[in-house]
Amino acid sequence: MKRFWKTAEANPVDGGWIITLDRRPVKTPGRASLIVPTEALARAIAEEWARMDGEVDPGAMPLTAIANAAIDRVAPDREAFAAGLARYGESDLICYRAEGPQGLLARQEASWGALLAWARRRYDVDFATTHGLTPVTQPPVTVERLAHAVGTLDPFRLAALSPLVTIGGSLIIALAVLEKAVGCDQAWDAVSVDEHWQLEQWGADAVAEAALADRRRDFLAAARFLELLDG
Repeated sequence: MKRFWKTAEANPVDGGWIITLDRRPVKTPGRASLIVPTEALARAIAEEWARMDGEVDPGAMPLTAIANAAIDRVAPDREAFAAGLARYGESDLICYRAEGPQGLLARQEASWGALLAWARRRYDVDFATTHGLTPVTQPPVTVERLAHAVGTLDPFRLAALSPLVTIGGSLIIALAVLEKAVGCDQAWDAVSVDEHWQLEQWGADAVAEAALADRRRDFLAAARFLELLDG
């Protein structure tokens, strides 16, 4: 699609804020009106549309994509979506430490230890951790309380939480971002410890660095979406 509009705006409506192009409502891929809960988010999405020049690049509109997902994918079956996301808590990245070398182990502990401690305090649970890739079973109460934390979220927060979890492999870190227990840059550093270690040990790899940069962009966009939901 090529740009056909002159102005992209955010306007108040019943139930939230709608994004319009030349005063016509933007539609999601599912043909619903693109209505979001907060003015801050609506204006940020409108800015994405305003920045388009010539050919429209969906990859340069991450906030729009998350809002579309909230409306088209999450809202129709919020409980099922939340349950699928909560299952990541059963095999969370930060419960699986490397078997070596010691330098990587030290870096993982420095980055992940405080996050696990936060989750223990926040949800009054414990976590089973291991070294290597052998599956470890989390206590039932841990799984239950993490699932409850996810299950209470609205479709827009679930849609933003999803890329944080799937890109990073950690439900715990995603919840810490949601609850502002950790900054988005620190959260990204935590979920990408292993990748950065590999790049340092084996040298720069253009393909790997580009893939990591793409993941970082999408991760930080999801974190920003959550911030904009708070106004």
